Amino acid sequence: MTFLRRTLIAAATVAVASASFSAFAQDIKPRLIRFGYGLNEQSNQGRAAKVFAEQVEKASGGKMKVRAIGAAALGPDTQMQQALIGGAQEMMVGSTATLVGITKEMALWDTPFLFNNVKEADAVLDGPVGQKVMDKLQDKGLVGLAYWENGFRNLTNSKRPVTKLEDLNDVKLRVMQNNVYLDSFKLLGANAVPMPFSELFSALETKTVDGQENPYNTILSSKFYEVQKYLSVTNHVYSPWIVTVSKKWWDGLSKTEQKILLDAARVSRDFERKDTRDEAAKALGDLKAKGMQINELSVAETNRMRDKLTHINAGIATNVGMDLWNDTQKELTRLRAKK
Repeated sequence: MTFLRRTLIAAATVAVASASFSAFAQDIKPRLIRFGYGLNEQSNQGRAAKVFAEQVEKASGGKMKVRAIGAAALGPDTQMQQALIGGAQEMMVGSTATLVGITKEMALWDTPFLFNNVKEADAVLDGPVGQKVMDKLQDKGLVGLAYWENGFRNLTNSKRPVTKLEDLNDVKLRVMQNNVYLDSFKLLGANAVPMPFSELFSALETKTVDGQENPYNTILSSKFYEVQKYLSVTNHVYSPWIVTVSKKWWDGLSKTEQKILLDAARVSRDFERKDTRDEAAKALGDLKAKGMQINELSVAETNRMRDKLTHINAGIATNVGMDLWNDTQKELTRLRAKK
């Protein structure tokens, strides 16, 4: 190959690369993205929101900037969801449980004792079942990008340790604004009170409610140990968070911009899950050191609770659709057979 020909090929290659980079750059417009979340900036949610923002800015060459706004400053999850649907806010991360009123299939994740461990949860949420549930959001004006982890939920209260089913009797327990949670805890004997997370600390402090249920990380980062004495390890529900986008806004993005957001949501998901699990392992010890009295529910009492909730699970199956329910059970059976 002559020197001239090599030079021409090299020049052509540079020209093509420059043209494709230029086309890529034109696909990305300067954008300010408000990304709301409920916990404080120092929480696992806050740290992952920061990773998401950094990924988006880096991949967009600084054109797309994410303004992460925590501590429910843009309102509780339900309010932010409506803002996304209306196009008044671009993005958020929040509980799947508060989406049930918008997309009934989200109730699948509220099933008591659905997952035995986080490996099962990851496989189902990131697989075809999780995608099928997420896709249902689009009809309602939302686009789901990735599931983050809130974690296995456990009970705290200021009245007594919950060592048996009967200990829940007459405990005023804050639950999310979600019928599955309401019905489940009423069946278990508690006086279930629906309430936004943003109002919870002051409600516990003033004894408007006696207790609540959340993963260790949230109990610690929200300082519930200051107003709650007893922590009962029940692992009654695995609770995911979901990163959502306003469909009105999403539909106006280029494919390149959409891919940047999707990729960043997945990178932040992987970071957030590891961070959450590392923190949960430490949080239980920290809560004990802060003076909380901790007890683990026995297997026999866990089974009593599970049995009490059998018809709740049947109701969830009917509500989300038997095809989706059966697909989930089939996938869980497959995962458990691999052990």
